Amino acid sequence: MRKTCFVAGALLAVALASPALSQDSSIRNFNEQSVGATAWFQSSAEAQALFYQAYNVARLMLDHDLTAMKTEKKRAVIVDIDETVLDNSPHQAAMILRDSVFPAYWKEWVNAAKAEALPGAVEFLQYAASKGVEIFYVSGRTQKDELEPTKKNLAAKGFPFSDNAHLLFRTDESSKEKRRQSIADKYHIVLLLGDNLNDFSNVFERKSVIDRAAEVKRLKEEFGKRFIVLPNPFYGDWESALFKYQPQLSPDQRNKLRKESLKGFK
Repeated sequence: MRKTCFVAGALLAVALASPALSQDSSIRNFNEQSVGATAWFQSSAEAQALFYQAYNVARLMLDHDLTAMKTEKKRAVIVDIDETVLDNSPHQAAMILRDSVFPAYWKEWVNAAKAEALPGAVEFLQYAASKGVEIFYVSGRTQKDELEPTKKNLAAKGFPFSDNAHLLFRTDESSKEKRRQSIADKYHIVLLLGDNLNDFSNVFERKSVIDRAAEVKRLKEEFGKRFIVLPNPFYGDWESALFKYQPQLSPDQRNKLRKESLKGFK
């Protein structure tokens, strides 16, 4: 799920417009936390293993549903795109190396249509399609500007159902609930896969850190069964919750809240 909800207001907008301010130490410090995350995502075998693990579990759960679940509806799998099936870490790295913040270079990155498939994603979705299961890509990317290059990118990497009917992109609201429901009205949804809890249900939307954790505990039986979570150490509503959904915060204010959230020992 590409971030859409916590661009840091006017300060970051000015930073993007001004080459001088883009070198400001506050932005460099803001990006510093992403260096390790990006290096881990791009270089560690552990990151690859987590993706393979998630998609292996997804296949097991799909096979179980195919044999154990009777339904008159056609089956469907819902997947997010960013950091779920497509790897945007080169964009993340570009922002770090150029002392910039989102949405800098995002349009250029999407239009290039060069994102690689994440480990296990193509193989699992092709397997699901071979079993008569339809794939729906429910994304935070925008319908107006990002549909065509994303469709090109997905098709080039071998993803099935990379067509207009199966790419449900953002139009007037960021929540995915209505789009998920439109699929559920016609299909039996076997699995939902994403890197953000909002990819699974609206019960997680705009909740505090504590309340998000409470919802996860309440729905713990769904994870690894119907909800499959992919690793994303870069961004997401986990961080928006830390910032109390305040998009106007400066990079320094955000760094302060990050540190205040840490739990050490005495």
